[in-house]
Amino acid sequence: MKIGQYTLPNNLFLAPMAGVTDRPFRQLCRRLGAGMVVSEMITANKSLWASKKSLLRANHDGEPEPRSIQIAGTDPAMMAEAAQHNVNQGAHIIDINMGCPAKKVCNVMAGSALLQNEKLVSEILESVVNAIDAPVTLKIRTGWDHDNRNGVNIARIAEQSGIQALAVHGRTRADAYRGEAEYDTIAEIKSAISIPVIANGDISSPEKAKQVLDYTQADAVMIGRAAQGNPWIFKQIHHYLTHGEYLATPKVAEVRQTLIDHLHTLYEFYGDYTGVRMARKHIAWYSKGLRNGNPFRQHMNTLELPQQQLDFTEQFFAKLEQDMMAA
Repeated sequence: MKIGQYTLPNNLFLAPMAGVTDRPFRQLCRRLGAGMVVSEMITANKSLWASKKSLLRANHDGEPEPRSIQIAGTDPAMMAEAAQHNVNQGAHIIDINMGCPAKKVCNVMAGSALLQNEKLVSEILESVVNAIDAPVTLKIRTGWDHDNRNGVNIARIAEQSGIQALAVHGRTRADAYRGEAEYDTIAEIKSAISIPVIANGDISSPEKAKQVLDYTQADAVMIGRAAQGNPWIFKQIHHYLTHGEYLATPKVAEVRQTLIDHLHTLYEFYGDYTGVRMARKHIAWYSKGLRNGNPFRQHMNTLELPQQQLDFTEQFFAKLEQDMMAA
C-alpha cells in the first residue's frame, strides 16, 4: 500500500489515540508489526504549539519514515499553517482529524463535528493540501448521527480535494464508542472513491481483520483500542492474513519483557513523575485478564517511583510464571 510516494511495509495501521499513541507506544507497535502509525492529535491553535503537551505529541525523534502527524481544527488558514509547521518539523504525512467524537473537541466544532458542514470540510481539506508538498490523509466517521450518515459525500469531497488516503471509523459521531461498528458505509465509501480506504472500528482479532477487509474491500485496517496492552496484535494479524494461520499468543516471559522495556521508554520520554503516571494505564492494559491482575493494578496505582513499578512488575510476572509451571 502507498500513501503518496511512501510504500508501507503492510496494510496495518495503529489508530491515533490521545494519551495513548505517544512516541514510545508508536515505536513499540511498529517494531511488533504495524505498517503505519499516526501521532496523537495536535491542535491547529498556534498559541499551544509550544506547550509541553504539544511538543511531546509532535516528538517523533528516531522514528522511521514515513512519520505521520495528525492535526485538528476548524479554521482552514490555521489548519494550513499547522500543516506547514509540522512538515517543517519533520512530518512526512499530515493526517487531518475529522473523526474524534470527544465532547471537548466537538464542542468547538472540530473532529467529527465538522462532518455537519460539508462546505467547511472541503475548504479545510483544500487549504491543507495546497499548503504543503507532503501527502495529506483524513480520518472520519460514517456521519454525524444515524439520520445523517454522509460518509460517502465526505469521501468524495476528500478525493476531489487531493486527500491521498481515507480512514473511516464505522460509527457516527453520536455513537461515540457505543454499540458495534458497522461496515456497510465503509464498503459504500470504498466503492465510491479510488483513493486507499482504511477500515477502522472494533477490529480486535486476526479473523475480524480479514472479515472486515473481505466485506468492505478496504485497502487496510486500523487498530485502536485492541492494541492497548496487546501490541502483538499487528504481528498476529499480519501472519494470519499472509499465511492463513494463527501465531501463538506471547508467553508470559515475553509479555513481562515487553512491558518492562515499554516502562523504561516511558520514563525516558516523560521523565520520572509523568512517566510513572502514564505507565499506570499501560500496566493495567497489559495485565488485563491475567491471574491476580486486579490486586496487582490496585497496588501499582499507589507506587510513585519508576523503580518501584519495575520491581513490582518483575515480582508479579515471576510469581505468575511460577504458578503456571506448578499448575
